Amino acid sequence: MNTRKICLLSAGLLTLTGGCTVGPDYHPPQAAAPKKWSESQRGGTTNTTVKVVEWWRTFHDAELNSLIERAVQANLDLRIAEGRVREARATRSGALWDFGPTINSSTGYTRQKGALQRQSSGLHDTNLDASWEIDVFGSKRRTLEADTANLAASEEDRRDVLVILLGDVARNYMEVRGAQQRLAIARKNITAQSESIELTRTRFKAGLTSELDVKQAEALLATTQATIPTFETAQKQAVHQLSVLLGQPPGALLAELSRAKPIPPTPPSIPVGMPSDLLRRRPDVRRAERQLAAATANIGVETAELFPKFSLTGTGGFQSVSASDWLTAGSRYWSAGPTVTWRFLDFGRIRARIKAADARQEQALATYEKTVLTAFQDVENALVAYANEQSRFKALNESVTANRRALELANELYSKGLGDFLSVLDSERSLFGAEDQLADSQRTVTENLTTLYKALGGGWETGRFALR
Repeated sequence: MNTRKICLLSAGLLTLTGGCTVGPDYHPPQAAAPKKWSESQRGGTTNTTVKVVEWWRTFHDAELNSLIERAVQANLDLRIAEGRVREARATRSGALWDFGPTINSSTGYTRQKGALQRQSSGLHDTNLDASWEIDVFGSKRRTLEADTANLAASEEDRRDVLVILLGDVARNYMEVRGAQQRLAIARKNITAQSESIELTRTRFKAGLTSELDVKQAEALLATTQATIPTFETAQKQAVHQLSVLLGQPPGALLAELSRAKPIPPTPPSIPVGMPSDLLRRRPDVRRAERQLAAATANIGVETAELFPKFSLTGTGGFQSVSASDWLTAGSRYWSAGPTVTWRFLDFGRIRARIKAADARQEQALATYEKTVLTAFQDVENALVAYANEQSRFKALNESVTANRRALELANELYSKGLGDFLSVLDSERSLFGAEDQLADSQRTVTENLTTLYKALGGGWETGRFALR
């Protein structure tokens, strides 16, 4: 076959590559989103479009902002996700190179002697081999399509890890501040209960009361003191978790966070947007959609194996038995021509692989649908938890006010001999319980808001947190 015929064949094969791609073409699934959230908007939440990108700044806490910044720079889970993105980029780059020819070069010298030869002979050889597979049926294009989708999925996975990290840092920070506030309340009550013990001891020595009052007061004090280790454990464990989230040893932040600070207040208005907005913003939903696209493209990759593969091959070089005329024109040789390979005796195995690819695509579709439903569920759960905890906090605040007044009255009546000490003990116990629950509820409100922001999938949009 002469050079002109080879060129015409190549042109014809290249023309085919533009219009023949086997396997199903991908069409993004149309997920049905509810028109509105089933949970009514309460507690400051609104249906307005989500505009807060750096949602943690709405708490107006400089320490929290600093922890977030450092966590994004050093978190190990985020570094692992970034490594997966770089791996996917390299894989896609390799798929692009597959469209070009493969060229190999070699130079060598061999010496040989056959059974009928009296003397050995040498052969000097320098050659260049080239092979170019024409992507007639779209196997390479489907591979590139799948690798492109996998790259996008890995980028969304990294964003999802970032969203989770932001939520975990904020939640553990609220745990630290909540434990510190509960510790402060416990210590304040310990001081007040210690003063009550001194009062009852004085009255007991004066014969104005019985030893029972003293022992009951001591029992209440011991019960309150027993809560201190629990709160200290919760505080330190949250600090340990924060340290690890920042890529540091567990005790690295103990000194920095040892000073007690109040629980950050929640903002008055929380825009949550509409359900349809959620599907465009949540990284896990976006990742599942890209994984479905990759699985669909892989069906085409497997289907292309049913068809023949067309290649252009060529070899050229210099070959001589003498080194003196090795690279001369007389030692030159070349060959070129088309090649067709076809696995027509392997159709059973190929069809089985196509069926497996179909099954993986069905799994990817089901995974996408489940991810969408889970996303809606996360937001609905967060909305009801945030709103109801605010109602609980309001009721507990009223309870604390009433219990403080009840304790004042009980102490006043007891000091005048008009009431018994049991009423004082009950009032002290009730006040401590109400104040502790109020502090815990305040922490829960802020944590529930953090969970809501996390469910909305916000935080990854800021350019400062883009892949390094």
